[in-house]
Order: sequence, then C-alpha cells, then structure tokens
Amino acid sequence: MVFKKQFKNKNKPNKGYPVNTETGPIRAKTPRGNQVIGLIEQRLGANRLLVKCFDGKERNCRIPGSKRRKLWIRPGDTVIVEPWEFEGDKKGNILYKYRPAEIEWLKRKGFIKEVDGEF
Repeated sequence: MVFKKQFKNKNKPNKGYPVNTETGPIRAKTPRGNQVIGLIEQRLGANRLLVKCFDGKERNCRIPGSKRRKLWIRPGDTVIVEPWEFEGDKKGNILYKYRPAEIEWLKRKGFIKEVDGEF
C-alpha cells in the first residue's frame, strides 16, 4: 500500500541544493554583511550553543524558532552565525549548517583556513 504523501516525498528533488556528484557542490552559501562562519564547540541546552567564530570571538548562539526543527546541530559542525546588534561580540543566531562537501568548497575558495578547531 503506497500513500500519496510517501510517494510525493520520495520523488522530491534534492531540496534545492545544487550538487555535482563528481566534484561536490557547485556552490555553497557564503556569509553576507556582518555574518561569520563558526565552529560548534558545545551544546548548552535549550537551543543554545557555544560557537567559536572565525573572527576570533566565542559566542553564545541560539537556534531561532523558525529553524529549531530543521537544523540538527552537533559539536564540530560548521555554521553561519549572525551576531546580534546588541552584545554582538557575545551572542548571535545560527542561520545555516554546512554539509561536508560545502566545507570542502569553502576551503578551496579560501573562506575557511582550518576547521579542526584551531583557528
């Protein structure tokens, strides 16, 4: 027995992420404006995470309500952080989580120098 919903989701395209199977992604999302790339260090509970950003600051970041059920984040993941206008050096929002192929693309293009936890 096949339900319409299962059949429909099964044939969905790749969620809008352009990917070339030979070389990885065609492009990856890059930080814009005051956004920064960061590395998750620790989960603090209640949708809060400790993130070490590439601008040399540690921020206590949260996952906004619109992305709570969509973003599953663990320590070691690379993300885009948007610092708050108020206390922007200490707090921020997590906007996007990079996939492994996108991290390789960012390294090749020079956006990330080292991801191993040491900046």
